[in-house]
Amino acid sequence: MREYSVPATVRVGDEENLVDAVYDNAAQDAAAPAFRRRTGADGSWMEITAGQFADEVTSVARGLIAAGVEPGDRVALLSRTRFEWAVIDYAVLAAGGVTVPIYETSAAEQINWILADSGAVAIVVESDKHRALVESVSDDLPVLRHVWQIEAGTDGSSAAIEQLTALGTDTPADEVHARRQAVGVDDLASLIYTSGTTGRPKGCELTHGNLVWEAKTLAREFSTVFTDSGSFLLFLPLAHVFGRALQYCAVASRTVVGHTPDVSTLLPDLQSFRPTFLLGVPRVFEKVYNGARQRTHDDGKGRIFDAAAETAIAWSRAQDTGGPGLALRLRHALFDKLVYSKLRGTVGGSAVAAGSGSAPLGERLGHFFRGVGLPILEGYGLTETSAAVTINTLAAQRIGTVGRPLPGHSVRIADDGEILLKGPVVFRRYWKNETATAEAIEDGWFHSGDLGEIDDAGYLSITGRKKEIIVTAGGKNVAPAVLEDRLRAHPLVSQCMVIGDAQPFIAALVTIDADALPGWRERNGKPAGDGVADLVDDAELRAEISNAVAEANRAVSRAEQIREFRILPVDFTEAGGEMTPTMKVKRAVVVKTFAEDIASIYSTPKSSA
Repeated sequence: MREYSVPATVRVGDEENLVDAVYDNAAQDAAAPAFRRRTGADGSWMEITAGQFADEVTSVARGLIAAGVEPGDRVALLSRTRFEWAVIDYAVLAAGGVTVPIYETSAAEQINWILADSGAVAIVVESDKHRALVESVSDDLPVLRHVWQIEAGTDGSSAAIEQLTALGTDTPADEVHARRQAVGVDDLASLIYTSGTTGRPKGCELTHGNLVWEAKTLAREFSTVFTDSGSFLLFLPLAHVFGRALQYCAVASRTVVGHTPDVSTLLPDLQSFRPTFLLGVPRVFEKVYNGARQRTHDDGKGRIFDAAAETAIAWSRAQDTGGPGLALRLRHALFDKLVYSKLRGTVGGSAVAAGSGSAPLGERLGHFFRGVGLPILEGYGLTETSAAVTINTLAAQRIGTVGRPLPGHSVRIADDGEILLKGPVVFRRYWKNETATAEAIEDGWFHSGDLGEIDDAGYLSITGRKKEIIVTAGGKNVAPAVLEDRLRAHPLVSQCMVIGDAQPFIAALVTIDADALPGWRERNGKPAGDGVADLVDDAELRAEISNAVAEANRAVSRAEQIREFRILPVDFTEAGGEMTPTMKVKRAVVVKTFAEDIASIYSTPKSSA
């Protein structure tokens, strides 16, 4: 059993809470920019000052109090990532309430479960669609008293911010301040329901102390990034703890925050916002790399990009082994002008670093992005750890790992390889679920369910999930993550899932990236109208994926290698039920949905994939 601890570098007092930062910022410099939000027909960015933000939070909190929201009451928030999300979240906390985020893609049954289990007395929804979903299950929710809507409804009803502001006109602001000042570190701040890849979501109790520790520690560890001259654009769902914790960190450090709910417009939004820091999940960075590579190949400049990519990777690797030699430095400088600067420009041109979590990025991509001047700092955490519990930093990055424990925290590797976690960011319990709490927390250590290793310097590497370990018919244990990460690095691959539990060999289900397909189709002389469904058995497409499988197989022993694969006619999506909102594959759903494809793999002779 190995263990590694890092001493605390921040102090959190018993009376501190998340809302303090909003009012401290306004008191210290009310005119300082705090947020930027889209406004007007042209979609330009408008600054919201610290003073304006504090006033708006107070006004909405007054409305919540007037509506009967009491300290400790749960208020749900069902919306895409947007500025109003931040206002309402802080207003709920200022009123002494507890925010219960719900993913905007949730189905009626999921919404019903979260509202009923949490006992939410009110919910703020974004749109008419969301209101209709809530109303369809409202008969089962006797304690739900209010439904407010962020966007003006088709019936002309007032938007939530304006409605709550008007409702609170007669409620003194002093009552808000009395409520928020009564909240301390041990008070519940949020019930976040794990999206989960299987089973019914559990409500994680995160206190103000959990999230203040997270925000203050991240702000200190990334003090060169989270500053009053920095900015970042949030596009991940704020219903997930990852984006929300970084928003708290930004407010605490006076870093300007922007929001964009539509990933399809992410690149132009980044170019207009020009963030100094990016926050994403591996699939976002994979798409940036694969998209750039695909465009250059489609334009006949693929050899230049590939040479630039190899140079970036070599340059980054050299940073860990004494530094690059003269020839490599010259090549790197040349490609910086030809390729890297343009790639940095696609994400705004001002970013000095990026943060990534939720799933492994992959060592090759990590070196590539560091080599082009945009180091991606991987961390590791769960909802139960208030987001990151281990991090890489600009000053101490070890690519291929998820970094060292946050100061004040400990990581232990159990005898079976499971990662155990302890420290102030670890949640206290699951809401109304003593059995699950007892299974997850033992002697103060949270059992993550993930498998990992710690090196002598305290850097953690994730090797898989206990529940996802595949045991073949021959008794071989296989962690699918290694193979899946390498397969997804191929530009044509959108998603993949390794299978083989109780089977004679390992196989994979592969989906094709819709953005990459047209260029490949044109280069290979395929009819313009052919979609993935028309090409699943195409010899050239199979050969391309076979090469990707062979590359992935290089990372594992022969017994662990993929021996067969199937190209599926459709992609895994959140709407289809195969993906969680944070882009994790729901393995049980995929197995059920594509049972015939899986059966065909093991009922026919294996290929030489």
